[in-house]
Amino acid sequence: MKNYRILVVDDEEDLCEILKFNLENEGYEVETANSAEEALKMDLNGYDLLLLDVMMGEVSGFKMASLLKKDKKTANIPIIFITAKDTENDTVTGFNLGADDYISKPFSLREVIARVKAVLRRTQQDEAERAPEQIVYKTLVVDIVKKKVNIDGEETPLTKKEFEILFLLVQNKGRVFSREDILDRIWSDEVYVLDRTIDVNITRLRKKIGIYGKCIVTRLGYGYCFEAK
Repeated sequence: MKNYRILVVDDEEDLCEILKFNLENEGYEVETANSAEEALKMDLNGYDLLLLDVMMGEVSGFKMASLLKKDKKTANIPIIFITAKDTENDTVTGFNLGADDYISKPFSLREVIARVKAVLRRTQQDEAERAPEQIVYKTLVVDIVKKKVNIDGEETPLTKKEFEILFLLVQNKGRVFSREDILDRIWSDEVYVLDRTIDVNITRLRKKIGIYGKCIVTRLGYGYCFEAK
């Protein structure tokens, strides 16, 4: 499960701490800011969700959201507005600014948590739909749609299992997969497969992808990973 990062921006310090405590209990990594000005000085690009109070100091939550949506680096960060104002015009304004949800005070913490989960779930689905058609490492191109691998512009013929192993490793650069992990993911529908089968396929794969074969590294006692060289 991804460790989601959430930023709560509200000029009520007590409310920030309450939200932080309860969201952290749900497994989220949470930070707070007590004004839009303070929040805008932070590196916002690393957050998966912003909870913004509307009525704050000189820079309102609406103004902050407008600034974020104009910046390519932060334009896609989901926003939930939290406000004491509960009028149709304010709600429409929030959604027109690109808000993903709008919660009126007073609210229950269960409601906030449920809405946070719903927005993050939708975001995760959107990211999956925007998944790239190719994974590129230098001159190695793994075409996910066509199920082909090209090196220096030339196709490198791979078996189905070899392609799936390479795709798994390249997609998760630096992550070590045990033989059991690879078996479960790639040979999941087969009744009985020897660990040796993994080693044979890895050996063949290394030879076929030439100079990139050295990127498939063996971690003794752990498994295999793809490392940038």
